[in-house]
Amino acid sequence: MGHGGMGGPGGYGRTLRQDSAVKDHRLAPGTTRRVVRYARPYRLQIAWFLLLVVLAALLVVATPLLLQRIIDDGVADGDRRLVVLLASLVAVVAVAEAALGVLQRWFSTRIGEGLIYDLRTDVFAHVQRQSIAFFTRSQTGSLVTRLNSDVIGAQRAFTSTLSGVVSNVISVVVVLITMLALSWQITVLALAVVPLLLLPARRVGRRLARLNREGMELNAELGNRMTERFNVGGALLVKLFGTPAREEAEFASRADDVRDIGIRTAMSSRVFFAALGAMASLATALVYGVGGVLAIAGTVTIGTLVAFAGLLGRLYGPVTALSNVQVDVMSALVSFERVFEVLDLRPLITDAPDAVDLPTGPLSVELDDVRFAYPGAKLVSLASLEGVRTVGGRSGADGTGDDGGTGYEGDGTADDGDGAAGPVLRPAEEEVLKGVSFRVEPGSMLALVGPSGAGKTTLSTMVARLYDPTAGVVRVGGLDVRTVREASLHDAVGVVTQDAHLFHDTVRANLLYARPDATDAELFTALRAAHVEPLVRRLPAGLDTVVGDRGHRLSGGEKQRVAIARLLLRSPRVVVLDEATAHLDSESEAAVQAALDSAMVGRTSIVIAHRLSTVRRADVIVVLDAGRVVERGTHAELLAAGGLYAELYETQFAQAE
Repeated sequence: MGHGGMGGPGGYGRTLRQDSAVKDHRLAPGTTRRVVRYARPYRLQIAWFLLLVVLAALLVVATPLLLQRIIDDGVADGDRRLVVLLASLVAVVAVAEAALGVLQRWFSTRIGEGLIYDLRTDVFAHVQRQSIAFFTRSQTGSLVTRLNSDVIGAQRAFTSTLSGVVSNVISVVVVLITMLALSWQITVLALAVVPLLLLPARRVGRRLARLNREGMELNAELGNRMTERFNVGGALLVKLFGTPAREEAEFASRADDVRDIGIRTAMSSRVFFAALGAMASLATALVYGVGGVLAIAGTVTIGTLVAFAGLLGRLYGPVTALSNVQVDVMSALVSFERVFEVLDLRPLITDAPDAVDLPTGPLSVELDDVRFAYPGAKLVSLASLEGVRTVGGRSGADGTGDDGGTGYEGDGTADDGDGAAGPVLRPAEEEVLKGVSFRVEPGSMLALVGPSGAGKTTLSTMVARLYDPTAGVVRVGGLDVRTVREASLHDAVGVVTQDAHLFHDTVRANLLYARPDATDAELFTALRAAHVEPLVRRLPAGLDTVVGDRGHRLSGGEKQRVAIARLLLRSPRVVVLDEATAHLDSESEAAVQAALDSAMVGRTSIVIAHRLSTVRRADVIVVLDAGRVVERGTHAELLAAGGLYAELYETQFAQAE
């Protein structure tokens, strides 16, 4: 607690490692009120916790005063019984302080871990409800930081910061009153040394804050580099294009910077604390020197002198800690503010208050004059989560040119036909779809074709309501998807992208993600329909084989077929296939295509395809170009028309045929 030694948890060590700029930060209106609202469920535990803190602070002066009585009343008078009695009381006080410390720890842990749980679950649930546009812009590391570092920083407001402030204030008041009662002359001398402690604390504190901030940045860069190199994609790139010696040299250079800043921080801190220790020793020497003279003169007793020496250590630590209390409190509140910043970001896609479920049976899909432009960053993201810096050093998140130097938006999904994974960047607010209309009858298949950037993938996201159109209507089963419950829509609409994602878990867990109550027999039925059952049965642990990061222990075709099995388990009534065979070799493509044929039987299907075999079987083909429908019809009709489809056929499909 705050009455511990000067290098202890309640002393200089924690507070000086805070950025001094924090205290000048202006909190968002209502932050403190919201903090209190989170604390309300723990108000009884907080009351008990503060009571224990107060009792512990009051015991601060007990031991020095007992030592005074032992010397003055026991030793000086030769009263052995009194000496034993008072020494026993010293032991009782020590046990009481230890017991109070344990009880404080129990309450602070209950309060702190409870707050961490509340904040983490609230943030996680809220982030899960965000639209896909939010995730295309946010750095994963920044989101994880909000769930870890910021949440832990916030809970400190009710544990170490709150207890430290209360304990240190009471300790200083009680110690000063006791010292004044014992000898005002020695008390004035002791207080005269306080500026010698506070001035270096403030000056060196700024240096330590700067060094720690720089060290955190260097460690973050080193961690990001390791994360990029150690994931499967990064490791593969290093193997194919990297040079081990160059990678080792670059890593060593960054590690060298981290080592140097660590040494500088440690030495600055050590020198500082050594200086403070010397100052405290000087103060003790002055007290003993002046107090000794007063004791010889009979002004004070020897016991009083010993009590003063004991009280000094319980005065300087709390005083210095309180000198930085504003930074401590603001650091905790800023952490709360950063958590609230995420909680205040309104999800782009939400259920209407009167949302309904889709009707039973086969479903049609209809787009009626759909227009769409990707939303600006202010609607879907936070600058502090994007981690993008402009030349001027400001985070760009407004989608108007201060966006990391680009001013562009992306859909974050698979490509629009060029085979390159990742988002398709476009100028912010530019219309991607410009009045698209078509209808897919229940149980039929529609193929979407068109050049790269035509808007095919963007259009497919409309059906699953990953985005809402800026104008026009998307209907599934005759209902505007904005009036349908999101859970009902996602149960009915299944999507397979060209790079299906599998979690670093077992085959079983990845399949059960679509339907947690499925039996092993049902899992194998889905795997059989996806033409991947023999493979899974040959795996070392069968269904319990771990597929690796993003499923990289499987081949591309195998991973796609497991993803299709997951789709079949969900048994959607509408299937959207976005270039599901784009990156596969001919053998894998044949296997995946057979699995897709199973997935589409009896279902309404929308297929973005660049393979002729898929296109020719479609009931209707819609040709997109620059966000508009330019042709529609069957394969034979469009070839006869001699338009864009015929041109694409000659350049893109003919080789496949």
